[in-house]
Amino acid sequence: MTLHAPYDPSNVFARILRGEMPAVKVFEDGDVLAFMDVFPQSEGHVLVISKTSTARTLLEVESEVLTRLAAATQSVAQAVVKALGCDGVSIMQFNGEAGGQTVFHLHFHVIPRWADRPLKGHGQGGMADVDELKETAAKISAALG
Repeated sequence: MTLHAPYDPSNVFARILRGEMPAVKVFEDGDVLAFMDVFPQSEGHVLVISKTSTARTLLEVESEVLTRLAAATQSVAQAVVKALGCDGVSIMQFNGEAGGQTVFHLHFHVIPRWADRPLKGHGQGGMADVDELKETAAKISAALG
């Protein structure tokens, strides 16, 4: 997909927002949804998306939406570190197919990192066990306060 294609309302994140597909939620308010990545690069990998914007990339998102997404991403990252005791955290965001984007609904990846664990490739780590995702999501949610 190019950077300038129209928004596809059948993308997986739009379907999650409409309740057509399940998600293991970490945090939700009127503007933002944070949920566990089912193809995690690391234990505790969380995705943060807007519930109000159909921006496909960072290049086209409304500034007020980006402000809310950035604040939510920061809060989730802080909770991930607190809940999981990781050594670091990577915040990733991809734009366009050539930039590594695979779902064309703007999203941020919050990926816990440990010094002694290799990072799995983006979308290449295999599907996670849903019960394990729920357990990890509960820890992160509790750390949000």
